[in-house]
Amino acid sequence: MAGKRRQFGRVRKLTSGRYQARYVAPDGQLRPAPETFRTKKDADDWLADKQSEMRRGDWHDPDAGQVPFGPYAAAWIREREITTTTRQLYGSLLRHHLEPDFGAVNMAAISPALVRSWRAGKLASGTGATTVAKAYALLRSIMGTAVADQMIRRNPCQIKGASVVHTPERPTATVEEVYALADAIQPRYRALVLMAGFLGLRWGELAGLHRRDLDLDHRTVRVRRAVAELFNGQREIKAPKSAAGKRTVAIPVVILAEIRDHLNQYAEPGADGRVFIGAKGATPRRNHFNKLWRAACAAAGIKGLHFHDLRHTGNTLAASTGASTRELMARMGHSTTRAALIYQHASADRDRLIADGVSEIVKKSRKTGKKVKNKKVRRPKGHAGDTAD
Repeated sequence: MAGKRRQFGRVRKLTSGRYQARYVAPDGQLRPAPETFRTKKDADDWLADKQSEMRRGDWHDPDAGQVPFGPYAAAWIREREITTTTRQLYGSLLRHHLEPDFGAVNMAAISPALVRSWRAGKLASGTGATTVAKAYALLRSIMGTAVADQMIRRNPCQIKGASVVHTPERPTATVEEVYALADAIQPRYRALVLMAGFLGLRWGELAGLHRRDLDLDHRTVRVRRAVAELFNGQREIKAPKSAAGKRTVAIPVVILAEIRDHLNQYAEPGADGRVFIGAKGATPRRNHFNKLWRAACAAAGIKGLHFHDLRHTGNTLAASTGASTRELMARMGHSTTRAALIYQHASADRDRLIADGVSEIVKKSRKTGKKVKNKKVRRPKGHAGDTAD
């Protein structure tokens, strides 16, 4: 009895005694298996798997991933809609940390084992953990796009937590320290320090403020732009970090007079006038201001505090008022809840410390036998806790 004619693919026996499997792919090309098989059954099973992939619409062109990583990654960065500073960061990470190891490797040949080996080698060579985490995150994003482009089946970046940047907890300046720094800094930057500490604005947002952004009658600051300093020393006026960064922030009354004095003495005239300028009329540069900042910190006797840490002070104070997560997100200019929840958690920790302090007072009072004198509290009529005698 004649054998059944094969419905999908072809299998032939080679002179070596092994079997070769081939099939006609959706693109009309005759595709051989990447390897030969010991038995005819193994070849048949491989063809059955290929046929199932095609029926599910899950077939991938095996040649699609035969593209070097370097050119693909460069095109990936070029095609992203990202800020200039982010583009420069990605370009630097690609040149210094990804291309030397992956540049000439085909996309399909980048395996989880190769990624693990690259990461371990980077850390062992002394590259900072933060830099390695950022480079890994970029690699994972590029390979994720390759999956979407059907160049590869799976993302080879499978190391859990490898893209997380672990930054040490930064100090939070107290109210007294903020005022001490404002007193110690050059007078033209006093209001800048106070607005950073009590409004939680970023350096770039403060540097980008114009007079028309401040409405002192209604006690508000409109954040609509930020000044970014690029790696090559140039500066760029751009939108805030995210859409949520465009916001209106209320000014605490306590610093309103200080801001008004600053506008009268140091800001450029006119609605388009810049709020913060240097002695020579230029927008302050971060590296120059950092020298003044370090001198102010030394004069105030404060160590290890960065200017950006003042933002933490403003956000912590806002959280301590009992503001909701959504309210904190709006004030801080964040589009996700993560940062707001961190500040709320810190506020809750502080409240627990207060509760612990109350406990200690109660314990001492009980030990010494002292009694807390009861005071009658007058409640409004109809209070829910009132009961008839």
